Amino acid sequence: PAAGLLPHRRGRARPYMYTEQDIGGLLSAALELPTAFPSTSLRPRIFHCLIGLLSVTGLRISEALGLQVGDVDLGNAVLTIRGAKLGRDRLVPIHATTCAVLVEYFQQRERFPDMHNSPYLFASRRGRRLDIGHVHRTFYTLSRQIGLRGPGASHGPRLHDLRHRFAVMTLLHW
Repeated sequence: PAAGLLPHRRGRARPYMYTEQDIGGLLSAALELPTAFPSTSLRPRIFHCLIGLLSVTGLRISEALGLQVGDVDLGNAVLTIRGAKLGRDRLVPIHATTCAVLVEYFQQRERFPDMHNSPYLFASRRGRRLDIGHVHRTFYTLSRQIGLRGPGASHGPRLHDLRHRFAVMTLLHW
């Protein structure tokens, strides 16, 4: 068809391949997140743990945010992902270093009654599941701070690109 005849379709986002330095920068920047009201002093640890977990497991952001405390089996070093793509459950093995970070996160989380009583692994200060929009906005802030995105850029590296990196790194390590 002639150009302009059909409505404009946005192309697919170009995947970004995070380097170790990029991930390290995001994790460090997450630990520096502000904790003033309406946030909590656990906020930096939540985002540090969330971004780290996404980078080492290849989870989708929706799967990570849907994780419940009971889905984390540190003894067997495995996460249970419930209702993943096509409604299937799956098990995701985690490394001992990831378990150690999760143990520390659980210890810090216990100091916050609303979060401690929440079934969600990553909970808001009121104990509810983290809002995906809030997570994306926080990620954009962090990626701008470390120079992965320009100050006003609407395009750039995404959280989902951590999943792509995980897949590529797994293939390379094989």
